[in-house]
Amino acid sequence: MTKILIIDDEKALRQAMAQILQDEGYSVVEAGDGIDGLKIIQENPESRPELVFLDLKMPKTQGSAVLKALGKTLFELPVIVMTAYGTSSTAIEAMQLGAYDYLTKPFGMEDLVNLTQKALAHSHASAYQFSEANPQTLGQPEELLGRSPAMAQVFKLIGRVAQGNTTVLITGESGTGKELVASTLHTASSRSRGLLVKVNCAALPEHLLEAELFGHEKGAFTGANHLRIGRFEQANGGTIFLDEVGELSTTIQGKLLRVLQDKSFERLGSNHTKTVDVRILAATNRNLEQLVHLNQFREDLYYRLNVMRINLPPLRDRLEDLEQLTQHFLNDIALRNGTKSLAMTTAALEKLKSHAWPGNVRELQNTLERAAIFSGGRTILPEHLILS
Repeated sequence: MTKILIIDDEKALRQAMAQILQDEGYSVVEAGDGIDGLKIIQENPESRPELVFLDLKMPKTQGSAVLKALGKTLFELPVIVMTAYGTSSTAIEAMQLGAYDYLTKPFGMEDLVNLTQKALAHSHASAYQFSEANPQTLGQPEELLGRSPAMAQVFKLIGRVAQGNTTVLITGESGTGKELVASTLHTASSRSRGLLVKVNCAALPEHLLEAELFGHEKGAFTGANHLRIGRFEQANGGTIFLDEVGELSTTIQGKLLRVLQDKSFERLGSNHTKTVDVRILAATNRNLEQLVHLNQFREDLYYRLNVMRINLPPLRDRLEDLEQLTQHFLNDIALRNGTKSLAMTTAALEKLKSHAWPGNVRELQNTLERAAIFSGGRTILPEHLILS
């Protein structure tokens, strides 16, 4: 009989999970903290569990410490982490430490059973590759938030691709947080000590954008009164984020393709080839496949950019995250305004939930900024919310 270990300091949750899994025909053992859980796993290899459910936040030993202690054992032992915190840092760290997947509390019986079956099938079919790379502590001012299944997929993808040098294409509607994904990827990568250089490809005309990206020599064109180091050179050893990449002209697309292929380019006005060590992240809210079909975007460049894709869901498709996002933004607004907190009535929150949010998370943030002003820094009422 397949043995499953549940490590969680919440006794009631352990017992509820155990009952569900036992009803499904599994043998279940429980541990109330990480130390006892490690003993069960490590002391008797012959009767070691085949699957572990691990709480990330426990009084004695954090779940991340348990994952680190397991080390290469994770190669053959799938661990599903559980967390009540819908932030990217915990989820990404767990995936980088080798967790198979994670569940956000509270979760339903169907989710528990389905993920158990999936993890065990994966374990029996192929071993999970554990990376020994030390995860970076994110600690950034802004953080991706969400407990929804859609955002869970985003967190998992970030955790799996952050450490490599793979080019990543970040897609999604305007206002979904593509720039924040790029920042998270960089911060969680081995390049985090280098610069993250951001370029808005739609902000400059073609001739200025080319100079911005690749630099120029003195006298290269009218007004070029001194040598300029381009953004690719600035990002050497780090990461460059090309936002709105779908707006690039065909000329710049060709030059970008060369950088993707061999990391080389020339400054404007120079015949000397520069080579850089840089990871490229790109983002767009446009349909690049359609642009390729219309001959407005190079097919070869599209495939070079689309090595790994992270698609951000619109806010209307993850409304279960709205309350958490609202609280986060209100706390941030209160902190910046020197107040202890900002409250919101239930009716105001329901008004937010009924909105379609065409501007996504950015629209929510701006809406709450205005509402805080209209409320005078007090409780936000429905009439304080101006929705388009």
